[in-house]
Amino acid sequence: MKISFTEFNVKATTPEEISAAKLFIAELSKRTKSPIFLNEKEANFIFNISPDLDSKNCYKITVNGETIEFYGKTIRGLIFAFYHFLRKSVFKNGDNILTENIDGFYNPQKEIIGHQIGYRTTPNTYDAWDYDQYFQYYLDIMAFGANTVEHNGTKPDKNFRNRLMKYEQYEFLIEATRLADTIDLDVSLWHANDDNETEEEALALREKLYSSLPRLDYVFPPGGDPGKLKADIFVDRCRKIDKVLKKYHPKAKMHPSAQAPHEYRDWGNVLVDKLSALPDEIDAVIMGPNHAFPIHELRKRIPAKYPMRFYPDITHNLRCEYPVNFLEDDWHFSYAATLSRESVNPRPTELHTLHRIFSPYTIGSVSYSEGVHDDLNKAVWSALEFNANTPLREILLDYARCFMYGSDEEKIADLILLLEKNWQSAPEENPCIDLAYKGFCELKKDYPHLSENWRFTQLYFRACCDKLVKMRRAFELQLIKNAEKYLSVNDFKNALNELQKPFDETYIQLRNEIDFLGKKLFDLIGLQLDVENYCADSWERGATLETIDNNVTDRAFLLKKCEKLEGLSESEKADKLKKIIDARKSKSEEVYYSVALHNLNTLGTRQKGEFYMDIQADRPYTKEKPIPMGMAKVFDHFNFEAFFGGFASDCDYTLKVVYKSENADEIEHHTVTVNDTVIYDGKRYGGKKDIEFDEAFLVDGFESCEYLIPKSLIINGTINLKIEEATEGFKFCEFWIKKV
Repeated sequence: MKISFTEFNVKATTPEEISAAKLFIAELSKRTKSPIFLNEKEANFIFNISPDLDSKNCYKITVNGETIEFYGKTIRGLIFAFYHFLRKSVFKNGDNILTENIDGFYNPQKEIIGHQIGYRTTPNTYDAWDYDQYFQYYLDIMAFGANTVEHNGTKPDKNFRNRLMKYEQYEFLIEATRLADTIDLDVSLWHANDDNETEEEALALREKLYSSLPRLDYVFPPGGDPGKLKADIFVDRCRKIDKVLKKYHPKAKMHPSAQAPHEYRDWGNVLVDKLSALPDEIDAVIMGPNHAFPIHELRKRIPAKYPMRFYPDITHNLRCEYPVNFLEDDWHFSYAATLSRESVNPRPTELHTLHRIFSPYTIGSVSYSEGVHDDLNKAVWSALEFNANTPLREILLDYARCFMYGSDEEKIADLILLLEKNWQSAPEENPCIDLAYKGFCELKKDYPHLSENWRFTQLYFRACCDKLVKMRRAFELQLIKNAEKYLSVNDFKNALNELQKPFDETYIQLRNEIDFLGKKLFDLIGLQLDVENYCADSWERGATLETIDNNVTDRAFLLKKCEKLEGLSESEKADKLKKIIDARKSKSEEVYYSVALHNLNTLGTRQKGEFYMDIQADRPYTKEKPIPMGMAKVFDHFNFEAFFGGFASDCDYTLKVVYKSENADEIEHHTVTVNDTVIYDGKRYGGKKDIEFDEAFLVDGFESCEYLIPKSLIINGTINLKIEEATEGFKFCEFWIKKV
């Protein structure tokens, strides 16, 4: 069923209906040049406040011929309803077409659906906004069913501002909650404990703040990240804060999180013990980053009285709870190096998987977000929380129709999926990168108005970045390959010339386009893609222009090593450079393994527990002191296991592990085990040191340790390797198993 509209005659009677109708008309006016009237002619769009509906979160739409009626218990439901119409409508070439029958009653599966958009210096977007932009984004997240917006608690005297912020944080928070109230959008407040405050100071602060806010529905005190209160003190503090909260907002709810400070190993157990007393002041428990327990265990241990709310990190790519390709944690190091932690990151299929794993435990969620780089993720997550059975492609089509109207929604949906696939293998091996880039260039040409659309522009920006990384990596890998050929005949001069070759004009033009788009995105939506020009909080906070030129191959590392070969003969130079290149190659009956180059899924077993992947290649120091890509990722955990085969049985081997250098004098039992026999047990790392090796092949901050593997331990050419340390864990990036 398709319905065409030549004009829009809108009817609304009550103040709430009229407010919703005016918002609808404002959105229509962006999409069509057809006449729009409010209460002037016979209506074909009718807004109805319907008190008998079950909740503020549900809505109803009736379609009778070309007449559409929207029903909501409050203005919230009416906004949900008219955005449903906009999501399913195409406005293109002067036509206004509803693409399918939307008649029905719609009730969300989750009680809480929301996103955090805090006004502070950390985010890469929100701190540049004014109130009108915030209000528009409130509507934008409601377009996919969000009923909650989360802000950050602050102090009246906390006046730190960057040059972008138009308001004091305290002033902003009051007005932001008032604006949310005008459209019946619930307000959650993420409000961390200040470890330097006394309890009296903390309660006095909240008394002043909560009494000032026009609306407050939930308070979210994180247990940790940040915060260092012991669990018993934390629960007691939450109970006392709740009494202050209820004084000014009687229906508001207390939602503390089970995020554990690292200082206290028993924090989670104490939390569970305190909650077992069933304090009435606690209304739900939040599952978030740095959690005390995995969600399944947390749900089992928290009393049934307390529902769980999820705090999904949909904003970060790495050094986070759900990194790109989180089931394998194998995001290619070249992307990690150049796009870093908060680049534009549509991850629809991954979020679909994440939702299937975590959502069943919860009554809903408010996502963690640090800017609009995750805008697509917000829409996908909201839509799935509203109805988990919604097909993913349908959500992407809705996103394109709703926000990139007047273009080709089918192609946009395909290109969003391609962007995600760009990140699922080594760039030089991935044809999706070229297809995505070509597709966005075609859209830009076919629909010129999209160049002024920030959502399209940031997706196109990502496609350009991916293309640049692929071009650079493929080019440099070829240079290294060419250099190796010269080195094989001791021709150091031509090998060096190969490594020094510049990029071609096509690459330079694309790099310039990325800079142009960076300015465009700042002008359109306040996206801060570098520190100096656009006031990003740091290189790690979405400042892609700070990291896009980072190293993606060993070229820079090899050139740095060449600088230290002065004074040697040409053949000596060639020999040393060849050894550096060959060092990270596996030889017959030996093993070279790198977390970055080979990933964890090549080890013959899955790693146990929740490990952390600490990316090194995006760090600023790597520009001046380039690292080999074999050291681009550091595995950080309490245990590691791998299975290898193909070893000789008639000789001893050595295991040389490259660890991140850290002092931990209290560690007594760092163990290395081969085929169930301990070959080292003692102080952190231990083993034999090799300073010459470290100077030749490693960078500052890392050290190698060597352990002997007697041939008697090798069973029919196989090795089961384990490294373990139960208290502080260990960090390593690569190792060699070589013949003695």
